Amino acid sequence: MINSYYVFNVGDDLQLLMVHERGESNPKIHELAWNTFQEAAQKALKLKLYGAGQDLLKNAFSGNIRGLGPGVAEMEIEERKSEPIVVFAADKTSAGSFNLPLFRIFADPMNTAGLVIDPNMAGGFKFEVVDAQEGKKVVLKCPDEMYELLALIGTVERYIVSRVWRARDDLICASSSVTKLSLIAGKYVGKDDPVMIVRAQHGLPAVGEILTPFMHTYLVAGWMRGSHWGPIMPVGLKHARCTVFDGPPRLVALGFQVSNGAIASDDEGNPMIADFFDDPAFELARKEAMEFAAMLRRMGEFEPSRLSVESMEYTTLPQVIEKLKERFTPI
Repeated sequence: MINSYYVFNVGDDLQLLMVHERGESNPKIHELAWNTFQEAAQKALKLKLYGAGQDLLKNAFSGNIRGLGPGVAEMEIEERKSEPIVVFAADKTSAGSFNLPLFRIFADPMNTAGLVIDPNMAGGFKFEVVDAQEGKKVVLKCPDEMYELLALIGTVERYIVSRVWRARDDLICASSSVTKLSLIAGKYVGKDDPVMIVRAQHGLPAVGEILTPFMHTYLVAGWMRGSHWGPIMPVGLKHARCTVFDGPPRLVALGFQVSNGAIASDDEGNPMIADFFDDPAFELARKEAMEFAAMLRRMGEFEPSRLSVESMEYTTLPQVIEKLKERFTPI
């Protein structure tokens, strides 16, 4: 059913990286993923692990895993002469946490030199932005509509970059998950823990340009109980576990080549995966993340450490307001 795969985890989230030839939204592929998650959840329940399977919001598979809880990023490609791919996966943060780096990678010439010096990128890129509240989407082209794009995606809890294409030929460049667990479940059940696929080289940003936005940390929504702003921490797989205040939010980046419809493998058939953030080059971002984390925790439960009231509607805050409503009196 699938040509190759790689299984890994970021924090408490299981990630299934699969390469196949059945196209996007294929029911068999999605069912395979769903059944794998279900079996893993049952094993976790037997071990009495906390929150086992909490991201599986439905009891039965209905043909597509979208809307059932797990984040999904898919990309159907025509394999090039060389096909480098970078896969990002995060824990303790929300869909929308990739808005900033995606803008830097595909629209900011101060980050991506190819936007200036590579003629194959001269026409810019198109961004598909999803309105998670209204269930609508819009496509904006950069650099022509850069300001309009920024006006939307700066609101990371509502407007989420879902796909990026090269403008001159609509070559797919990036795909990210846009699942909002709280909107599906109607309550807090864990953060969205997004994933993203980015293609590199040959008229697209180089691998180094794709990774450069993560030299510095930045703030994302999530962290403890999904209710706080926290600094993203780029880490290798061995450090992809959340500790301090259930964080800081962790991010991994894995690189590989697609070769003849599969992940390029060594002579023993093991997939050759590059753990990009397992590198001293990202020590500065990790140091910044801990400095930001300490500063934010000194604020305790005061905004802007805690998310705004609009983002707290799926926590206990509405219950507190309901409990006290009769005690509120006119001024």
